Amino acid sequence: MIFKDEFWAMIPARKGSKSIKNKNILKINNVPLIGYSLNTANKNKIIKKVIFSSDSKKYFRIAKKFGFDIAHLRGRNTSNDKASDLVIFKDFINQFLRKNNFLPKYFIHFRPTTPLRSNFTINKAIRLMKKNQKNFSSLRSVRLMPESAFKSLRIIQKKLSAITKKDFNLDKYNKSRHLYEKTYEADGIIDIYKTKNILKNTLLGNKVYPFVVKDTYSNIDTLEQLKNVSLIMKKSN
Repeated sequence: MIFKDEFWAMIPARKGSKSIKNKNILKINNVPLIGYSLNTANKNKIIKKVIFSSDSKKYFRIAKKFGFDIAHLRGRNTSNDKASDLVIFKDFINQFLRKNNFLPKYFIHFRPTTPLRSNFTINKAIRLMKKNQKNFSSLRSVRLMPESAFKSLRIIQKKLSAITKKDFNLDKYNKSRHLYEKTYEADGIIDIYKTKNILKNTLLGNKVYPFVVKDTYSNIDTLEQLKNVSLIMKKSN
């Protein structure tokens, strides 16, 4: 098998969604969410192929309006709410290799629920992945959390507890923000995986490059977030 020194983008969009029905095709400014990711991938000059992955014929019809290079039709095992990202990428690879003897060295993961991505940010992520490929297993975009995760709490036995361990004595965790270590959250803008690692049953691996971004946060998982992102995009237009 041949590994081409290329980046291919994968846009996975199943029809089922527990948070919002048909979330991946909801529209902002008359454009469905999958359309934003497809447009972004198609316009990028470094990305060589765009893959659209879905279990819905309706989604494929909508996606064709924006364009993609390869269709990945998913079955039940790869489209239920328990199917991991790894399972989806492996299923595509297995299907593709039935008719081909080559793969790209890298896959870029674009989630439709993060419609706002700048081409500048994508290209920077690609350059960093190539530059650091020997030292890192993957790249994931993250952003600084406004409050450290170490200040978060959970409920155990109907009582508030620290997040780091089972501890109900909260006075020692009630410190000023600047005294806590900075923490980051994945923001869904871009993940880059090495194909050889996917073949070894891992996406991110244990040496993930932290690509810290300051782009507008646009991850959508609720109707409120959808409204907020819609307002942001209308203002920017």
